[in-house]
Amino acid sequence: MSRKNISSNTKWEDIVGYSRAVRVGNIIEVAGTTAVDGEEVIGVGNPYEQTKFIFQKIEKALIEAGASIKDVVRTRMFVTNMDDWEEIGRAHGEVFKEIKPASTMLEVSRFIDVNILLEIEVSAVTSE
Repeated sequence: MSRKNISSNTKWEDIVGYSRAVRVGNIIEVAGTTAVDGEEVIGVGNPYEQTKFIFQKIEKALIEAGASIKDVVRTRMFVTNMDDWEEIGRAHGEVFKEIKPASTMLEVSRFIDVNILLEIEVSAVTSE
């Protein structure tokens, strides 16, 4: 079975030793993704905007892996404030209303940057 690593070309991938996504066969795993573009946190203080931006990054990685957002079977959302669940859930629902993957939302204490409000990872399965 072949393996394809998908890079987002950040310096952290080589320092920490990870890929944005990995495809093995018809399974794609997307690493925890935050609302960071280069060195800038997008949507500071706005969980809805951060969630939307994260799903755009995830969709880009899935496409590069030969999949689409419709292939997502699981989402995992790690949030720093569970009180933000409705805004995060609204953005999630806008993407997955018809797809309805298995989903988990967990509260965590913090991320590397205090402006990062959540991190999302997904699993996808293609028919090929």
